[in-house]
Amino acid sequence: MSSISRRAVLGTAAASAMQTAKSYTRILGANDRIQIGQIGCGHRAFGHRAMLKLTSATDPKFDFRGVCDLWSVNRERAAHDAERKFGARPKLYKYSEDLLADPELDAVMIATGDHQHARILAEVVGAGKDCYCEKPMANTLEDAKLARDAVRAGKQVVQMGSQWLSCPYQHQVREIIRGGKLGKIVSIDQAWNFNGPRWHAPKDADVAAIREQDTDWNRWLLGRAARPFDPRAYFEFRIFKDFSGGITDQWYSHGSGLAHFYLDTFIPSDTVANGGIFAWHDVRENPDTFQCVSTFAEKQVLYTYSTTFGNAYGDHTIIRGARGTLYSPGGEGSPQWWFLAEPESGWRSNRIFQSANSKVKPEPVTLPGSTEPGPVHQDDNLKAHTDNWFECMRSRKTPNGHIETGFAHAVAVIMATRAYREGKKMYWDRKNEQITGHPV
Repeated sequence: MSSISRRAVLGTAAASAMQTAKSYTRILGANDRIQIGQIGCGHRAFGHRAMLKLTSATDPKFDFRGVCDLWSVNRERAAHDAERKFGARPKLYKYSEDLLADPELDAVMIATGDHQHARILAEVVGAGKDCYCEKPMANTLEDAKLARDAVRAGKQVVQMGSQWLSCPYQHQVREIIRGGKLGKIVSIDQAWNFNGPRWHAPKDADVAAIREQDTDWNRWLLGRAARPFDPRAYFEFRIFKDFSGGITDQWYSHGSGLAHFYLDTFIPSDTVANGGIFAWHDVRENPDTFQCVSTFAEKQVLYTYSTTFGNAYGDHTIIRGARGTLYSPGGEGSPQWWFLAEPESGWRSNRIFQSANSKVKPEPVTLPGSTEPGPVHQDDNLKAHTDNWFECMRSRKTPNGHIETGFAHAVAVIMATRAYREGKKMYWDRKNEQITGHPV
């Protein structure tokens, strides 16, 4: 089969692999050495290797076996970094199917472009390998269903790269909500900001260095519309609408995933969005300023999310309940949380409740054995998330960022992106699993 027919349309092959995936998956014991490979060796892949290095402090029984990237320079960089971190030079592959043909390989970490995650995930589990897949899981509904159905059809342990789902402080927040301390939850509000031309560097060395003959542009497109080779889109895919929603694919995928986590429910019932390119008038096609509003109809909760790249002030997450508020003064995934009780509720003679102590003070959300709040910021490379993946690969239990969380955040992302681009309210049809432009 030709390079273009086999490699440019990987999605078809992945779907086929899903149907015939009976590949042998080695059952990993507590003392077995997990053999790990990596598909996509750019910036985020470096973070994945950093997470593995952190996890090696508590579970050193693994080998970093192989790296796969279409660009030769990325492959060499990754191999050098892996040898420095783990003591041995991994094997190098250009194409994912060659890496996945290794019978000794147990698991793969995916850190490719946003538009590639879902199809490669389907291919990985179709080959019988466990997987860690960077978010967003998908940015089209077709790809989201392809990946989810592939995982459901097999027995692979899949962890989505939504690392905050393993943060112990976020687990404490969810337990406070579950315990009823906030009363009826009425709204969640997230505002995560940054001041700068996010995801665009005019003098990026990689953009200047890459040549079409050193990669496979048709394979990189992976089913998206054909277009001439574009080094800028290759590395800065997040700002180009053919490959990403930008803010929606990136930070909102974390935000919506945490909203699902806090509420114990999946996928907003509806979403409306607005924004634009208001701060950074460069080559970007996706907004630098964005806001969306959703409802979770069953839970009767209003959910708002916003990001601006033109001002960094006022990061927060606020979870409001009838009897109290949880407040985080940080941005994406911040582990610092405070609880503030509502001292009273009522109007005129309609008294709902009034606590004995009307002078309430904020209480920090702490971990067992500690009285100190968490830091305002923490590193993206959260050891707890790869720890959880390793534990579940050995036990075959369901990880924190399981496939249903990935499908849910993907649908939320797609709804928000479409609401912004089409200028209308989007609804989720739960029965038929479709996004519609009219109430269900």
